Amino acid sequence: MSQAATPGRRVAGIFAPVTTPFDPATGEIALDRATANARQLLADGLDGLLAAGSTGEAVLLDAEEQRRLVAALRSVVPRDRWLLAGTGAESTRATIALSRAAGAEGADAVLVRPPAYFSAGHSANSLVAHYRAIADASPVPVLVYNIPKYTHTAIAPDLLGRLAGHANIVGVKDSSGDPKNLVAYRQMVPAWSVLVGSGSLLLTAYESGCEGGIIGVSCYAARLAVEVRAAFRAGDRPRAAELQARLTTLDKEIVGRLGPAGIKAAMDAVGLYGGPVREPLAPLAAADRERVGQLLAA
Repeated sequence: MSQAATPGRRVAGIFAPVTTPFDPATGEIALDRATANARQLLADGLDGLLAAGSTGEAVLLDAEEQRRLVAALRSVVPRDRWLLAGTGAESTRATIALSRAAGAEGADAVLVRPPAYFSAGHSANSLVAHYRAIADASPVPVLVYNIPKYTHTAIAPDLLGRLAGHANIVGVKDSSGDPKNLVAYRQMVPAWSVLVGSGSLLLTAYESGCEGGIIGVSCYAARLAVEVRAAFRAGDRPRAAELQARLTTLDKEIVGRLGPAGIKAAMDAVGLYGGPVREPLAPLAAADRERVGQLLAA
């Protein structure tokens, strides 16, 4: 068993929700690019990676692609670092299948968004049943993923409270962008890992007692994110705030405004491989790509 997956150890740290690199000629996943990116991000001080998250264009991947991506990343993520996998799907059955496959390929835990297509038909009871069934079947721990921007379903704090008694549900990622919601999560599930999904709120997360973040900005500014944490831990609030302000600009202007295409352009700009997004996502406009380069140069 990996150190990362040791029972009782909280999922904690700063994680990159890594992009999925595609070959520009064929559109296939470029696994060699994925592993090269992973090595560099880990060398920059991150505590782990998330495969097949929103930034990784997970909904545009098929199940076999997700499995291969997890396996490739596990080959380069040391056992003392975390490898998480996004396994949310539209049915409970499909989510369980993705979670079992990720666990079999070495993921330490899975991150599960709520289903989106029939979001208007979900209730708190149906979501609780969904997550409990997944946690019962998953071979690795489960983290709940709140990302209402894409799923049109906001996970209420009291819903987390109803899930807190399940031994295999160990945490939550909050991508609401609302600091009040983040604090409410922290208070509701004190025994869980609470991870922020917005790089703009990394310092807020640490000051609120959270365990860290899975933040898109760390795909191209990993060292800056790690420096925010270091300054916080050193008790240097002015330094932490100054670093956080820089991180917030890179987060809001690139992740928030431009999404996966912007993140990939930023990775290209800093010497990693971003490459194209998968259709029907549109490539970045030339003016936006230039703006990304200017932001990173500054």
